[in-house]
Amino acid sequence: MTRVAAIDCGTNTIRLLVADAVRDEHTGAVRLHPLHRSSTIVRLGQGVDRTGRLDPEALARTLAVVREYAATCAGLDVPLNAEHARFVATSATRDAENRDEFVDGVRAALGIVPEVVSGEEEARLSFAGSLLGADDDGAPAAGPAEADRAGQEPAKQRNEATHGPRLVVDLGGGSTELVLGVDAPQAAYSMNTGSVRITERYLADGVTPAAEQAARAEVRALLDRAADAVDLGAATRLVGLAGTISTVTAHALGLDAFDRDAIDGAELSIARVLASCDAIVHSTAAQRESWGYLLPGRRDVIAAGALVWSEVVSRVAADTAAAGHPLTTAVTSLSDILDGIAISLLPAGAQA
Repeated sequence: MTRVAAIDCGTNTIRLLVADAVRDEHTGAVRLHPLHRSSTIVRLGQGVDRTGRLDPEALARTLAVVREYAATCAGLDVPLNAEHARFVATSATRDAENRDEFVDGVRAALGIVPEVVSGEEEARLSFAGSLLGADDDGAPAAGPAEADRAGQEPAKQRNEATHGPRLVVDLGGGSTELVLGVDAPQAAYSMNTGSVRITERYLADGVTPAAEQAARAEVRALLDRAADAVDLGAATRLVGLAGTISTVTAHALGLDAFDRDAIDGAELSIARVLASCDAIVHSTAAQRESWGYLLPGRRDVIAAGALVWSEVVSRVAADTAAAGHPLTTAVTSLSDILDGIAISLLPAGAQA
């Protein structure tokens, strides 16, 4: 057993997972036993799409949380070294010309050097993390009340082709990763689009018909490029990760507050997902404030995130239909890049 700390620093949110990681000596499968999870919206990518630089206030907010995370790790006896802790920074830091200020600040606060990973590595880690939440058929495992959970599709209506490639979509603030594979990525593509980027480019003044049309046109063009690298029509399962998608799922399930057991593994019809996306895209500020599952720091960007997710879901549904095996559901997994970072710290030969 190895105690590890994983930190994922994205465009909108920074998260910490401290867990005991165990690799089965017979199967090689990894299991995480979480000890602590933290998630804080810091909006590190504020303005990066426009300026190409990390904003000083955003940088200060983020580094303050990093110092809190360092204290948490120390309190849980996690050695802050490269063997036990890994800090991964993604889209906003990749795009920032002053990323060295961020790297130096994290090193000073945490004692380890943060990795500014490529979109391809981000995709690989997301896929690896998503597998932790999958059952033996490659489907994200649901909680104990899976069969009776209100709002989900009956098992007989779900897609039966679970042994083929799964398309994992990690929708972030600045980038969206598409990864196709069974037990490992076969193809991956990182699109420079996400909830914060689309908000700042098109929806900062609200969702008008013209702004929505322009935003959708950009996402569709990016999906055309992604389809050249990833065969979206080959997917036999669609799995969505990260905050935007869990919010859409909470909306579709009619939850009053964030419920991890209800959201993780939830399988919803494509029609239901798209209906919730549309409701969120066109929601009012008062409606968003009333949703107990939507954090205040995500309220101003959730419309853009839902717009991106709706375009991805629609494109995958269309491409799989054209390939002769239409996907009719989408699944939400709360096992994601953070879990992938954690398991990457366990040596390949480590045993229980």
